[in-house]
Amino acid sequence: MARSKEPVAGSNSNGTVAAPGEAAARGFSRRAFLASGAAVGVGAGLGPFGHVADALADKPASTKLSKGDAAILRFLAAAEILETDLWQQYNELGGVQDSEVPGGSGSKRYTEALEVLDEDMPQYIHDNTEDEFTHFTFLNAYLESRGAEPVDLKQFAELPSSKATGAQQIGRLTNLMELAVDTSWWTRYRSSTKNPDLGDSFRQAVPDLAKGSFPAIPRNDGDLEPEKHIQAIANTAGFHFATIEQGGTSLYPALAQRVRDAEALRVVLSIGPTEAMHFQTWSDKAGNAPPLVDPTNGLEFPDLNKAPFGGEEFKTTLIMPEPTVFLRKSLPIVSIVRPTETRGIAMGVVEFLTAMGLFKGQSNGFLQTLKQLATEADAAKPRG
Repeated sequence: MARSKEPVAGSNSNGTVAAPGEAAARGFSRRAFLASGAAVGVGAGLGPFGHVADALADKPASTKLSKGDAAILRFLAAAEILETDLWQQYNELGGVQDSEVPGGSGSKRYTEALEVLDEDMPQYIHDNTEDEFTHFTFLNAYLESRGAEPVDLKQFAELPSSKATGAQQIGRLTNLMELAVDTSWWTRYRSSTKNPDLGDSFRQAVPDLAKGSFPAIPRNDGDLEPEKHIQAIANTAGFHFATIEQGGTSLYPALAQRVRDAEALRVVLSIGPTEAMHFQTWSDKAGNAPPLVDPTNGLEFPDLNKAPFGGEEFKTTLIMPEPTVFLRKSLPIVSIVRPTETRGIAMGVVEFLTAMGLFKGQSNGFLQTLKQLATEADAAKPRG
């Protein structure tokens, strides 16, 4: 279902959002916040967004964030900036391009292949992209409002764009054209006896995706055919959507255990569940990926309703987390997010995204910046 649309300012040719009119008298609207220049086109900026902290609340907290809480929120802001960068690339080629999510002009063949997974995919991609914009702009503004430094990664937006018709030719932070996608979340959330927090491992739903280096967007117009090739690219995207969002689903509750300030905790607990909403949406759509073998590279997408999967536990329509063991195997099983272990979670996310190939071509300076943000977040002392 499409979201309701509110009128906003237009966009500039470079993808940055143009300045809006005045906010509504009763408050600073989310749409106006996006359009004010706080959220610029990812390739065109992602730097400091101006002093927008006053927009957050009538009576913001007066105390400065602790070093640990600031580090956690800075890492989350960095993660959301990276998500925004990759989702913007997906939206340019396969989503809805409008004044809410400007940039790009769409790729008809790629969009049609995505719609094989669900006819509403362009709208879902658009809405996920917009959500990530709001997450990083809010987190950076909140950091400023509590006396902490916002996160700026714009100097690292130097990776090339897709050359396919429809993509903006701007610098990127993430690489969607050489991915190794971990699809073990498919089996993890269907297991009633295993939990990664207890040291268990899980098999891949699409083994080939985890082994190779595959595009999730067309690299150029040559990728738009043959039909099974562009469909394989769309299938890769469908699984990658869920892989990214299940990471956020775990990241927020894991880091929340280390937040000490009550208001900062409220921020983390309020954003985190939206990542779970995204994940459930994409896990549902990934199950609709048609079985096929890409004739150009041999990438196989198996029929997940047949052996070695299949059966009641592995039906593709099963998208609610199965109850499983939690904390100790002596306790009853329970339906939960997993993993939620807090030790080393931030660095684990950096390593996970790096192994995925999302940062292929990035500089050592970029990787060191992410690792420093993760180290500081993991150093925050747990609650209790």
